[in-house]
Amino acid sequence: MTTQEKLKKLREELKQIFLERADLIDGALAALLSSHHVLIIGPPGTAKSMLADELCRRIEGANYYQWLLTRFTTPEEIFGAVSLKALEQDDYRRVTSHKLPDAHIAFLDEIFKANSSILNALLTLINERLFHNGKEITPVPLLTLFGASNELPEEEELTALYDRFLVRFVVNYIAEDFRFLRMLEAPPQSERTCLTLSELQELQRGARDVIIPPHAYRSIADIRRELNKKNLQASDRRYRQCLSLLQAHAFLDGGKEIQEKNLFFLEHVLWRDPSEHEQVRATIRDLLLGYEQEITELLYESREIRESAVQPGQSSDERARALIELHTKLRNILTKVDQIMERAKRLGRPLDRVSSVRSEIEHLQKEMLEQF
Repeated sequence: MTTQEKLKKLREELKQIFLERADLIDGALAALLSSHHVLIIGPPGTAKSMLADELCRRIEGANYYQWLLTRFTTPEEIFGAVSLKALEQDDYRRVTSHKLPDAHIAFLDEIFKANSSILNALLTLINERLFHNGKEITPVPLLTLFGASNELPEEEELTALYDRFLVRFVVNYIAEDFRFLRMLEAPPQSERTCLTLSELQELQRGARDVIIPPHAYRSIADIRRELNKKNLQASDRRYRQCLSLLQAHAFLDGGKEIQEKNLFFLEHVLWRDPSEHEQVRATIRDLLLGYEQEITELLYESREIRESAVQPGQSSDERARALIELHTKLRNILTKVDQIMERAKRLGRPLDRVSSVRSEIEHLQKEMLEQF
């Protein structure tokens, strides 16, 4: 298999194991391909740790670090013990082997229980990929950090850590009964597709080559404007970082450039509080699908007008007046369609659906005129 085929197979296997988690799986893979961090929020028993652990362990050759944080977790547990040999030389440095600074992929459970002695080092490590170790500042190989928590952070000092997670998901227990039964009845999975670290790096290069077309920039600017109107503000850094995430999301589907459908994934990026998620989602969908809904409504209106114009039992004069009225109404509808098409073109949106509807309405108009 090619590396992209292996990625596709791995993705499908995860979706078979973790039901009702398709968006989360795609988000985790996209974050891994774009080197961003993922936060999973949800009650105990929703497979947060299991999913992150399963994915991380499928990257062979990568250093993987996992830890459950508590209020009493010490820096030594996360970053390594202080080197006694270095202390003899007045250098307060840590032995980081097999600890977080040595990891390519990491999973920190109950991450918001980190105390202030861990927090500052953690912020620099996951954002700048740097670790202050004694007299040196060393780069770390960290690609993606998966964080999990049963609750949102309440302390102000944790706000910066919370913001470092570009992709955020709120998970709950399986909702549908038939999927719950599938979960109960599912046998252990016999196949377990893995990627090597070099294959992952190859896939990351492929994701970076995905084209960002001009309409994607304009659509993101439109989304930002509409969200700002509703006081749903995200930082400029978050909007900038989402570009590489969208490239990775498009790459997952085998795309060569970001398409409009990929922009819907921003619903997992642009909220701060879970209560905002649905509003962010609705705003994005209304903005991206609004013109298509308008077009569909105009098409239905055109069909209804045609049906009402050809009622049986009409006299020739009544039929003629009905056809003239139909022609006038369809002409007005076509004007609206042209306005929508011009707006969609200006925003760089796909025009296939608009063109198709316009052709059907023109055909209706021509069909009616031939009956005069």
